[in-house]
Amino acid sequence: MAERPAGGPGGAEAPGLGALRAHRVYARRWLFLLVLGLLSCSNATLWLSFAPVADTIAQSFRLSTEQINWLSLVFLVVSIPSGVVAIWVLDSFGLRWAIVLCAWLNLAGSVLRTLPSMNIGTQAPFAFLMGGQSLCAMAQTLVIFSPAKLAAVWFPEHQRATANMIGTMSNPLGILVANLLSPALVKEEQGISIMLGAYIILAGLACLLATTCLWESVPPTPPSAGAAHSTSEKFLDGLKLLMRNKAYVILAVCFGGGIGICSSFSALLEQVLCVNGYSNEFAGLCGALFIAFGILGALVLGLYVDRTKHFTEAIKIGFCLTSVVCVAFALVSQLQGQMFALATICSLLGLFGFSVAPVAMELAVECSFPVGEGAAAGLVFVLGQAEGMLTMLLLTALAVRRGQPSFSTCRDGQDPLDWRVSMLLMAGLCTLFSCCLVLFFHTPYRRLQAEASTSPSIQEGCPAAADHVPYRRLQGEASRSPSIQDGCPAESP
Repeated sequence: MAERPAGGPGGAEAPGLGALRAHRVYARRWLFLLVLGLLSCSNATLWLSFAPVADTIAQSFRLSTEQINWLSLVFLVVSIPSGVVAIWVLDSFGLRWAIVLCAWLNLAGSVLRTLPSMNIGTQAPFAFLMGGQSLCAMAQTLVIFSPAKLAAVWFPEHQRATANMIGTMSNPLGILVANLLSPALVKEEQGISIMLGAYIILAGLACLLATTCLWESVPPTPPSAGAAHSTSEKFLDGLKLLMRNKAYVILAVCFGGGIGICSSFSALLEQVLCVNGYSNEFAGLCGALFIAFGILGALVLGLYVDRTKHFTEAIKIGFCLTSVVCVAFALVSQLQGQMFALATICSLLGLFGFSVAPVAMELAVECSFPVGEGAAAGLVFVLGQAEGMLTMLLLTALAVRRGQPSFSTCRDGQDPLDWRVSMLLMAGLCTLFSCCLVLFFHTPYRRLQAEASTSPSIQEGCPAAADHVPYRRLQGEASRSPSIQDGCPAESP
């Protein structure tokens, strides 16, 4: 319902009042976020469902370790070309169509990869497994790019980082489920078909909700001044602006490298640990701790950043602590009988490393505004997948077969691999990216500055707005305009 003008003489409306009243939030934004989170979780379970039981999968389908690695690596390869298309789809057709397309690709891939386990005469199981994983990989780019866009166009300024955190961390939650569920279901080869079928259920539910419950890409009324100008740049023009933005390029390269390291860590964890006598169940536990503490850290950090707007400080400190823990993992993972130490290290690696992901996505949008959120967050992820592919290929290439007796529990029937050089390289890359980020990354928060200048009021009901640097910097400008302190935008169904 339209608002009646109010304010000065003759009904003149105070500057900033119209902007405040033109912003409204809708309760159904949480349903959109729920569907997106469920879909992201499902996609992540499909990505790494094979990694925790790599040796059993290899034995059952008569595949090599390299082929099993490619079932995870294909996500990194496919997402590079499909990621550019996903950015275009997201910014051109909107969130709803991107999510629906993602849901159907995800479901189709989950069904296709189950065919080799159904005894229907498939002669090339690897082709079906790879085909299914490829479809899921195309879906991944759409769902990974969406949280920043959803947070920007549906959520008010003081909830954006939290919404982005929930949407982004649903993906590692899926990895957590895969690390726990796959080893629990695949005790023997007979459990493989049960595991593959279980993952179809989640994909089917996400597809049903996405198709039936999402009816619009943007709310009727924007929740903030930034949302009103979302994706104001055309697709190609936006990409050109990103390539010329020094701060964005540094963030994309460094955070993309972090994505690559985390992807390689998750995909190779079981293979690294089984060499020194650790079971699949323990490797799954370490992977689960990595994700669980990452989600916990992201929750705390998201709420903190929503309140303080200390994006840059949070990501720099997180990267530095991650580098220290990564070095510790490279050393301790080569020792036997260090279960408590490894579990602690994996927990800290998730707490410091995974938790900065949603903050980095928000920071990518802040430093690149007014480029569309899909392009800003998507290009970071595409670069991260490219770096992840190169990192994983390099780490596996440097791992050589051991000839001497070992305590290996790997069940692929081959001599165990020596991962020492690979793990030291991973720690070195993490340290390099951290140093570059700390030394060279500096940026203003462009979106927050734009919102402060458009709606200069600092609202009592939204205390976060008063705390961050861009608002303090623009406080003098705001004081020269009448301030409206009516609280946050009203909420509608």
